[in-house]
Amino acid sequence: MAEALIATAPAAVPTRSAGRRLAKRLGPIALSLVVPLLLLLGWHLAVKAGMTRLIPSPADVAEYMVDFAVGGIWDDAFSATLHLHLLASASRVYGGFLLAAAVAVPLGLLIGRIDLVRQLLDPFLQLMRPIPVTAWLPLSMILFGLGPKSAFFLVFLGAFYPILLNTIFGVKNVEPRLFEAASMLGCRGNAQFFRVVLPAALPSIFTGLRLGLGLAWFVIVVGEMTGVPQGLGAVIMDGRTLSRTELVICGMIVIGIAGFVSDRVVVMLMNRALRWSPMHRG
Repeated sequence: MAEALIATAPAAVPTRSAGRRLAKRLGPIALSLVVPLLLLLGWHLAVKAGMTRLIPSPADVAEYMVDFAVGGIWDDAFSATLHLHLLASASRVYGGFLLAAAVAVPLGLLIGRIDLVRQLLDPFLQLMRPIPVTAWLPLSMILFGLGPKSAFFLVFLGAFYPILLNTIFGVKNVEPRLFEAASMLGCRGNAQFFRVVLPAALPSIFTGLRLGLGLAWFVIVVGEMTGVPQGLGAVIMDGRTLSRTELVICGMIVIGIAGFVSDRVVVMLMNRALRWSPMHRG
């Protein structure tokens, strides 16, 4: 009997350890669901009590979301078209965001590092920055006409300034001691830009990229008011025109999920790029 207990006792330790690891992983996920579930409950109770007559219940929105994705329930003009609208919006969001990053990051590095460039461009950019993207809507329609080009331009504007400002901030706040240490190790001149400035500015650059991508998804609704036939913003505008509140909410939910997934991808890239930094926490 004693030998049997001794033989089986060690097996219980890994089981308890695995259970703790699983609980540790699932704990943050469970906590992150608390607020959405409470909001859904409040929404359901408010609709059931008749407090919001024009807002459909969560169950009605879920039903329409299924029809929006795969069809077979309402069979209207929006049934089974989710993938078309999502792909159209994603192409404009990622295209405008990537172009904004390709322009803003090098420009921010130059402005933050070279005094002449900063004196030349910074006043103009600070003057243009407070102009809201919605104010550019009529002008974009004049310059690019009705359609996806205007939406692309507005997404570019929305993502550009957060990336630019955070890049400048990261470059200007590099510790002077890093340059001294690099010089002592034989790293001088332009080599310091790639070995000191760029790595030290990466956390701020990634912060700007996250903000810029989030604003790109935010601006897409405004951008797709320019007469595009497909896109989540166009769906929301059509839902408003047709008084289809469930369609508006479905479009909002899809944009929120797409923006969240996009942000997680940037965070994964950031964690990989900054894994060398002991100060970084993913």
